[in-house]
Amino acid sequence: MILKALYDYYYRSKDKLPAYGRELKEIGFLIVIDKEGHFLRFEDRRIDKKQAQKFLVKKSVGRSSAPVANYLYDNSAYVFGYSDKGDAMKYYDTFKKKVKDIYDVAPDNDDLKAIWCFYQTEQSAILSNMQQDGLWPEIEKNLNKKYSTFSFLIEGDTHIVAEKDELLDLLREDSNGNEKICLVSGEKGIAVETTTATMIPGSQATAKLVAFQVKSGYDSYGKEKGTNAPISEEAEFAYTTVLNHLLASDSRNKFMVGNRTFLFWASKSDEAGKQTEENIFSLFGYDTDDDPDRKIEQVRKVFTAIYSGSLKTTADDKFYILGLAPNSARIAVTYWAEIPLREFAERINRHFEDMEICGANKPYFGLRSMLSAVTLGGKSSEATPNMPEAIVKSIFQGLPYPYTLFSGCMRRIRAEQSIYIARAAIIKAYLNRLNSNEQKIKVMLDKENTNQGYLCGRLFAVLDKIQEDANNQHSIRERYMNSASATPSAVFATILNLSSHHSENLNEGRKIYFEKLKQEIIDKIPSDGFPAHLDLQDQGRFFVGYYHQRQDFFTKNDNNNN
Repeated sequence: MILKALYDYYYRSKDKLPAYGRELKEIGFLIVIDKEGHFLRFEDRRIDKKQAQKFLVKKSVGRSSAPVANYLYDNSAYVFGYSDKGDAMKYYDTFKKKVKDIYDVAPDNDDLKAIWCFYQTEQSAILSNMQQDGLWPEIEKNLNKKYSTFSFLIEGDTHIVAEKDELLDLLREDSNGNEKICLVSGEKGIAVETTTATMIPGSQATAKLVAFQVKSGYDSYGKEKGTNAPISEEAEFAYTTVLNHLLASDSRNKFMVGNRTFLFWASKSDEAGKQTEENIFSLFGYDTDDDPDRKIEQVRKVFTAIYSGSLKTTADDKFYILGLAPNSARIAVTYWAEIPLREFAERINRHFEDMEICGANKPYFGLRSMLSAVTLGGKSSEATPNMPEAIVKSIFQGLPYPYTLFSGCMRRIRAEQSIYIARAAIIKAYLNRLNSNEQKIKVMLDKENTNQGYLCGRLFAVLDKIQEDANNQHSIRERYMNSASATPSAVFATILNLSSHHSENLNEGRKIYFEKLKQEIIDKIPSDGFPAHLDLQDQGRFFVGYYHQRQDFFTKNDNNNN
């Protein structure tokens, strides 16, 4: 299903992707030669320390243990026989033979003549000349980077040799056998022996989504490598081209969570599909924007429009999510979902509904703000390793949010004695999803909620507010909040007594108002007194009750001012 979804993506986006047999390849360094094949200099085509200019060249070859050369471009071991991992002559000889085969087809082409003349010089002499170039230290330092690929540029030319259309199809690769039924397209085609590398962050440069091992127990009826599960050359080109397109550094169809790479795409290129792709990036990606809240608000509007039907979709519209992780020389699939687009929109909307809570700012929470709320100093990168991925899967699948999110939020509240909108929203969302059959925590203050943790939180907020209005201090919150949320019966007698002294500094109207409010809450607490202990979930309700009551004070003040 994964390969078929990627294959279909290629054919609905062919106008934006390389044609069959082509590939956009990062080439960091060019070897500039004259028409007689003499080495002149290196040319640096890096954009920055992580990426280089891309050229439309012949698709790179799939490699196993045997040396196989690319078409007029490759790494340093192939192109000029230099490697920091030992002898590279077998790779150099393979590339030189490939150049000879291409030259033999078109010996009158001036570019190929120059390159063939270049290879008439001894390899040691070529390397010696190159090592005198001013760029050599940079080349040597970055040999293992993704962009450390080399091709040729003829002096005075504006196009590298490897991207010239008249040269790209001179040499036809030999087919490796008879036609087979392709497991992706269902049509007959020449099966590939090995597939192309599709490197993800953290993986080796040769990592592949589909890889075949020899003599590993998976061979059958004398078949080896790709003939065990035939994928045609055309289908392999389509899905690997799409993968590399989605994995590109500037792609807005991916986001990173720890060492996981999530790719996503819609089954159609209509307005609903485009809007879904763009807005998922805003929700889970680390989009640099002056107003991230505005972006997240737009996400909610788009998915509400899809779910309500104002942005048209059909029952056949799907949304795909693929989670990948580096795994030695291969790529591991950690997550795969194929969801009807309207159902996916409902799950995203449910996330927003669960996270909605009263506050001065609109509660539109993306992944970044959720992680920032539960980490020291608001550094989302410091979140525990599995938490971000678990949050993503909870949202995509409509499952309860991870316990690590809830416990991390509780730890930060206790450490800082601070509960603000994001933390209150996380606790509310976690408890409501986990306890779907119990009384839900509402968006705003719920005076009908009789949960003992919630009531204790409300009462604590009232006592804190009395002290704030009377003395402009928060010593009750700083000294007693943690113990009040865990063992109310051990604390509330003391802070109620303190509150009586604080009330003496209020005017008569405020004193009566707070006394009525305290009595209204205490009347809902059982006659045998405050609970001796609150479990962790009720401690969460304590903090939400505290937050709701505090927000209610601000709301009333705003109404009075108006």
